Amino acid sequence: MVILDHPYLSDLLGGTLERLGAPVLRNDFSEEAARRFGLNLAPPDRFIRDASALEHPRIYTNSENAIGWIARHLGRTALPRSIEPLKNKLLFRRMLESEHPGFFFAGIDIEALRLLDPLTIPAPFVVKPSVGFFSMAVRRVDTPEGWPAALVAIEGELARFAGMYPGAVFDPGMFIIEQAIPGEEYAVDVYYDAEGSPVIVNVLHHLFRSGDDVSDTTYVTSRAIVERGIRMFTPQLARIGELAGLRNFPMHIELRVDGRDVVPIEANPMRFAGFGGTDIAWFAWGINTHELFLAGARPDWEAAFAGRENKVYSMFVGFVPEEVDLGDVERIDYDGFLSNFSKPLELRRTDWRTWRVFAFVFSETGPDTAGEIERNLAMDLSRYVIMR
Repeated sequence: MVILDHPYLSDLLGGTLERLGAPVLRNDFSEEAARRFGLNLAPPDRFIRDASALEHPRIYTNSENAIGWIARHLGRTALPRSIEPLKNKLLFRRMLESEHPGFFFAGIDIEALRLLDPLTIPAPFVVKPSVGFFSMAVRRVDTPEGWPAALVAIEGELARFAGMYPGAVFDPGMFIIEQAIPGEEYAVDVYYDAEGSPVIVNVLHHLFRSGDDVSDTTYVTSRAIVERGIRMFTPQLARIGELAGLRNFPMHIELRVDGRDVVPIEANPMRFAGFGGTDIAWFAWGINTHELFLAGARPDWEAAFAGRENKVYSMFVGFVPEEVDLGDVERIDYDGFLSNFSKPLELRRTDWRTWRVFAFVFSETGPDTAGEIERNLAMDLSRYVIMR
């Protein structure tokens, strides 16, 4: 069963649902999507009845916008109580507190945040909404002197993103302050099967421009990244599944690796990588993550890697820079933007006037194009935002 909602439905997911005939909750978004794809739309009363007949229904969403609807209508299932400690970053830290003793974190409301004395917090630290999305209003603070500028930036983003997402996805009222986690960052799409065992369907290495960068622009995957990720993350994911009671449950989770230490950053329940980003697995490996979850199947990694051992696949997310007023933008220079990629596999244009995200690009690089990903990581996106 599937719940679709804003901000984006990929052709891969839409075509998969048409082919499988999976029941899709009838709502405004899915009715619009049904003009493009032959969806099996289920009236809300029937969807609720069928889902509520099971403690752990297999439900997939393309967007966390569905979380509020699930909380209101599927309270007879285990879903709301499984979602809550994952989506709320403060509850997530509390759930894992015994797994990572000594890890500093604290909840703080927005009014107290404005009065925060940074000398009382061990630096470096990260501040972010307890319920958030896409690095919005997230800041890393390396020294107490850096806090005033970070607070100004957070306040500015709260004003820009006000009303853009429902409260179940982005709530600016409560924040979490936590110690900065060292190491390399990874993003993993995983689902828990009927017995609660984690099945990893995507492993991405999240690249940053610098130590204080928190943007979500560049993710890469390769055979080495996937194999290392499955080996490192499966035990941690299994423990999270036990603590949250996860069964038939999809999740996108971010983790940091420092030597042998693996520390989860945050989890995003009921979906895989957002805005259709999970589809990088399709372009890289021919793996349809949506279908694997709905069918309860596992990826055949050896077959997927065959002939692609030396390839690196990337997902680049193009944003209109934060300092740009969307009302002053005339258009996006997509041709110029795409020229940065030697072998683009797909360019997805998105509604930048609503979400500030103007594109996702999936691309392939190999030994002959070494350095392209690093160059694009430093790309000046303002060059492709054409002002009036």
